[in-house]
Amino acid sequence: MTEDFSLRNLGKTPTPFFNGRWFTVFASILILSVSGGTYLFGLYSQNVKSSLGYDQTTLNLLSFFKDVGANVGIIAGLINEVCPPWVVLLIGSLMNFSGYIYLWLAVNGDELVKPQVWQMCLCLMIGANSQTFTNTGALVTCVKNFPESRGIVIGLLKGFVGLSGAIITQLFHAIYGNNGKSLVLLIAWLPPFVCCTLLKYVRVMKGVNRQENEVKIFYQLLYISLGLAGFLLMVTILQNRVAFTLVEYRLSSCVLLLLLFAPIVVVIREELRIGKNRKQVLDDFTPLKGLEQGKLPSRSHGKEVLWFKNVFKPPERGEDYTILQALLSIDMLILFITTIFGAGGTLTAIDNIGQIGKALGYPNTSIATFTSLVSIWGYLGRVVSGFVSEIFLTKYKVPRPLMLTFVLLLSCFGHILIAMGVPSVLDVALAILGFCFGAMAPLIFSIISELFGLKHYATLLNFGGAASPIGAYVFNVRLVGHFYDKEALRQMEVLGLFRKPGDHLTCIGIECYRSSFLIIAAASFVGCIVSYILVLRTRKFYKGDIYKKFREQA
Repeated sequence: MTEDFSLRNLGKTPTPFFNGRWFTVFASILILSVSGGTYLFGLYSQNVKSSLGYDQTTLNLLSFFKDVGANVGIIAGLINEVCPPWVVLLIGSLMNFSGYIYLWLAVNGDELVKPQVWQMCLCLMIGANSQTFTNTGALVTCVKNFPESRGIVIGLLKGFVGLSGAIITQLFHAIYGNNGKSLVLLIAWLPPFVCCTLLKYVRVMKGVNRQENEVKIFYQLLYISLGLAGFLLMVTILQNRVAFTLVEYRLSSCVLLLLLFAPIVVVIREELRIGKNRKQVLDDFTPLKGLEQGKLPSRSHGKEVLWFKNVFKPPERGEDYTILQALLSIDMLILFITTIFGAGGTLTAIDNIGQIGKALGYPNTSIATFTSLVSIWGYLGRVVSGFVSEIFLTKYKVPRPLMLTFVLLLSCFGHILIAMGVPSVLDVALAILGFCFGAMAPLIFSIISELFGLKHYATLLNFGGAASPIGAYVFNVRLVGHFYDKEALRQMEVLGLFRKPGDHLTCIGIECYRSSFLIIAAASFVGCIVSYILVLRTRKFYKGDIYKKFREQA
């Protein structure tokens, strides 16, 4: 579904505020604010491990399939090419509920559900894959509505995705108390409920010029989100030091919901202002000759290239590539490799928060705090990379790939800190890695839209995200899981213990993760070097006016 705000619609009655593109942003914020169930795997993974008797390698295999589902959204992208956003969002809601409700039944030991490992992998992958549908339906729609502010849009919306882990955690405590297994149940029903309520308001608007105060409105939304993040940070730290009662959890959640819905004030005010201006234009509008009969000047369109033609003869950077032209380009290959080495390593660290905390002797309350803090730092990484990269690009012509290179370099230090195992440094390491993981997404997704155009952005966006689980499989399953189990078996042999069938392996000490994260740090540095190659290839492109064609089209 699209809305056309061109001259054809000037004679029509102004639409209500909830049909405007700013309300689409608000609806997308709410949908994405509860879509990050995949980031909470570290919080409920211990329940899965103990309930089903898995070892660390099996648990990391589940984590890998969860990452595959959360990042491989090519199907969502292809559906978005031919269907309106609400269809994509609806499919995602159904997948979310079906995947996580099966997981909840399995963890609770329901007699009707006796899952094998492959079934658990499948249900986790289906549930996690719903996130790609919500991301595609909401994020791509907003980028197309605000093409000249795409870095800011992606940073802001992905920022709320980053906060979603902490938001769901607070709502979970307010609804279910401390019943850990019920967290999976909340993830099963809450995102589909919010998504189905708001999906009809997420639509692509055509023929909309950039507003003079567009960036100012996004900054107002940013300030509200910073307030929300600050509140979540304060509450999370307080809950780690003081045991909250159920009433206190519910009171803090009420404040959380007020902050979460605060953007509606900015949105309504702006939509009413736009409606007033549109009415004034209607009153002052004098039809040009030829427009009185409803005729508009025809627009010249370039000849559309078929998807299977000129595969190895792509257009200039910034023009609309076909899907095959983009996928077979050297720039996409470099981005893909960079994401494997960079995002794969940080994703591995985030997925193993619970196990790392246990190995280093942290209590469950601290591990839950780490999970929420990583979510908040991920939010900061998203909004900072989105807003700052847009400022540096538009004002100083700094290539966005250069900022991606710096983020990858920073992540190396986070991995090294985990490998060192210094007491009280884990929170610093996870803060760095959470920030870097959050910062990568807006940068990578913005680079894809800038180099290959917006025509097939939904598909190319999800192809770029598919690189993360490849890195996660190599680092998480083949590397971290292997070294963890090997060290756990060695510790059992030292103590003279033998593993019984169904027992899960537990490893204590930094030796469980030291070798793994030193290797991951080295791999991230390789990704940093590969990213710099893209900087050299695209610096001439970024020195030009990359948004010129959008102003001309408008």
